[in-house]
This record gives sequence, C-alpha cells and structure tokens, in this order.
Amino acid sequence: MTVDEKRKLELKTMYQIIGIYCHNKHHTSKGHLCEDCEHVWEYAEHRINACPHMESKTFCSVCKTHCYEPTYREKIREIMRYGGPRMLLVSPIQVIKHIYLEWKDKKRG
Repeated sequence: MTVDEKRKLELKTMYQIIGIYCHNKHHTSKGHLCEDCEHVWEYAEHRINACPHMESKTFCSVCKTHCYEPTYREKIREIMRYGGPRMLLVSPIQVIKHIYLEWKDKKRG
C-alpha cells in the first residue's frame, strides 16, 4: 500500500467514525456533521495530512508521536471509543484490517 493510499484510507476511516458519532450523539442526518464535529474533522484531517510517519505507521492509535493537542486528543478518543466499534456495521473489512495491523505492530514492537 502506498503512502497516499494509507493516508486516504485513514482519512476515510476517521470521517466515517466521526460521522457515526455525530449522527448518533448529535442527531445529524447521515453524511453531515454538526459544527463541533466539523471542527474536529477539520483538525483531524489537517493532522493526518501533515503526518510525518505515514510511511511507516499503521494508525494514529499505535503511533509513537502524539500529533493532536490534548483537548482534541481527548475528543478524538471519545469519538473513536464510540464510533470505532460501530464501524463493524458500516465497514467490517476495514475494521478487521485495522485490528490485524494493530496486532501485527504490537507483536513487532
């Protein structure tokens, strides 16, 4: 997988998870984010696009560098804890790949 493909996959996954969270918690229509979640998405998109480790890392959750400011880091954790498990209903193959890559990285480290 190329660096661009990894970045696109990470962006897609993050947007989907934020979308799940926003739809269920803030009652927005599917495919739309409320103003607060839109700000979180823009911040996450910027951080993912600026990631200096994209070539060698799998996902932000297993990265050695914390790019997110503490307030955003906590909000992203909250969103990921809620939306991550629900991704099984939206994109089960993507979730399985994520779990496998995280497991593989932990085994290597």
